[in-house]
Amino acid sequence: MEFMGAHLAFRSRWHKTDEELCRHSMSFILHKAIRTDFFESYLYLLERQPLVKLYALTSEVVDGEMQFYARARTFYRDVPATEEGMMGDFMELSDTDIESSREFLRKFVGAPGKAGTHFALDCGSGIGRVSKHVLLPVFSNIELVDMTEPFLEEAQNYLLEEGDRVETLYCYSLQDFVPAIRKYDVIWMQWVSGYLTDRDLLEFLLRCKNGLKDNGVIILKDNVARQGCILDPTDSSVIRDILILRNIIERCGMTILAEERQQGFPELCIPIWMIAMQ
Repeated sequence: MEFMGAHLAFRSRWHKTDEELCRHSMSFILHKAIRTDFFESYLYLLERQPLVKLYALTSEVVDGEMQFYARARTFYRDVPATEEGMMGDFMELSDTDIESSREFLRKFVGAPGKAGTHFALDCGSGIGRVSKHVLLPVFSNIELVDMTEPFLEEAQNYLLEEGDRVETLYCYSLQDFVPAIRKYDVIWMQWVSGYLTDRDLLEFLLRCKNGLKDNGVIILKDNVARQGCILDPTDSSVIRDILILRNIIERCGMTILAEERQQGFPELCIPIWMIAMQ
């Protein structure tokens, strides 16, 4: 079957457990019986519940959630609070990224039946590069949330005279952040969803959904694997393929309004997609 690899990954872990048990005790017999029942149930759910296979994929690339999140925090302590730091040495692509984001955003705001232009939330904001060039030209007020305090401190300087329209700076990791209820017209998530496990991403999207006003939209922009789920050990992030992202969004009970691949980046770059949902 399509996701047999995930099943085999689970089974290999149980084999390791076999070696650690006493093979001459009743506990081993009980373990064998439980293992058989477990895999029968697991394969049954795998065919019917997309989220089960998502957790299986994540469990293979994330070796412990605490370490996963701690490594990301450690990585960003050494990233300079500059535009170059936010772009990861791809500063020459910043203008292309910004223009594509602006065009994508325009499709969903400022017209009857679309999102309003009063309030936006920038998730994983860094120093506010997206806020400055994409959100502030459109929205009357914005808020920023990022786990790295020096980035938020620099944001106050970086946003300059526009900073008076920044209502709040939140220093939180997204797995711990709860957006205000029904406050935002647009919630923007760029290059940050990969720092959440599948479960935490799903739960965060649900909280964001509750944070939207009528006709509000969540826009996710991130690296997308060509297939499967890949761990980037450099910054401790997960790169998911588009099917996995769609499944997580659907499990949140949201509808995908549009998907668009970022154009103008070198072909050797990991594909980047923008997804609008509500």
